Amino acid sequence: MIDWISNLPNFSAYGTPVYFFYLLLAILPLGISLYFGKRFSWYEALISFIFIFLMFDGSSWQQGISLIAYVIYQTIIVMAYHRYRQNNNSSGVFYFTAALSILPIVIVKLSPAMVGHNSLLGFLGISYLTFRAVGTVIETRDGMIKEISPWKFIRFILFMPTITSGPIDRYRRFEKDYKKVPTREEYLNLVNTGIFYLFLGFLYKFVIGYFFGQHFYPFFEKAALADPSFPSWNLVGVMYTYGLYLFFDFAGYSLFAVAISYFMGVRTPMNFKQPFKSKNLKEFWNRWHISLSFWFRDYIFMRFVFLATKKRWFKNRNALSSTAYMLNMLLMGFWHGITWYYILYGFLQGLGLVVNDWWLRFKRKNLKQLPHNKFTTGVAIFVTFNFVMFTFLIFSGFLDTYLFK
Repeated sequence: MIDWISNLPNFSAYGTPVYFFYLLLAILPLGISLYFGKRFSWYEALISFIFIFLMFDGSSWQQGISLIAYVIYQTIIVMAYHRYRQNNNSSGVFYFTAALSILPIVIVKLSPAMVGHNSLLGFLGISYLTFRAVGTVIETRDGMIKEISPWKFIRFILFMPTITSGPIDRYRRFEKDYKKVPTREEYLNLVNTGIFYLFLGFLYKFVIGYFFGQHFYPFFEKAALADPSFPSWNLVGVMYTYGLYLFFDFAGYSLFAVAISYFMGVRTPMNFKQPFKSKNLKEFWNRWHISLSFWFRDYIFMRFVFLATKKRWFKNRNALSSTAYMLNMLLMGFWHGITWYYILYGFLQGLGLVVNDWWLRFKRKNLKQLPHNKFTTGVAIFVTFNFVMFTFLIFSGFLDTYLFK
């Protein structure tokens, strides 16, 4: 059986035009049913199972087994905590449950640094599924989820369009959206918007992202490694080409996920909103990888601020917010991986948010006469863009090779 599965063709999500052909063909009956005001949940479950199977068969069959075990594990945790929460609300039990939910991703992230190889528990998309599972536990603690079943949770956590690369949805929003079948007019609007996002995703990932990732970035990478001077213009080229590749590739994936979700009658939230137009770093994180940044904002930053205020850990609210920024972004850095460049990336993003807040307070108090016009807006966008590009250079890991190997 395993030999048969390991020899099957593997289709990575949104990787080739062939994948889109089969996927769109498969969801066509679902679209027809939605057009007539019906949601065929059984058919949606069937095609979701088939396409998830195709993502994790072939050489990825071990990841598929890990995915199955992971979903069973998280379902048991969520259902057990939901049952407990009906009549109890101990903080200790909540923290223990959240820790159990986070445990698999912690093992996966720590394994390369601790034992020198990747954990067998890992699979493509485990980070995004963890955010959904932990978010469900938190929403249950907050009393926001009154009803949940194993099937509804599995349907949410394994929602096929977003399983590997997000966006990160939340159970309550997803379930409310899923239960409400769109009217014919609403569905046609979703399809029209989905088609636009689909073609925009093609432009981003397969045209612009392709040129940056396969031509421009490798050219500057090779030139920078061959250039003994530091810093060099080739290194600057690496910085910009990697940052732009990262955006167009990732934003393209997210657009595909949103488009397919719309075709399936689910309004998955957008993940990017023109982030490079941001005038400061806080605005950038309201536009970049929105589902991730808002998850950290709501479940890490805000909860730390609330707890610290309640416990009176800080006398100065600016010190409190600065500490919360640093904690929030450092945790995000650690989430990406236990390497110096991911951790430094998180540290610099946190420091940037602290400086950004300081500058806004200073400007409001001492520079009221500073004009707000196109020039100052352009300067703000320029500074923000270049700071972000510099942190993306660190995030890329290229400097690890460039400086130390």
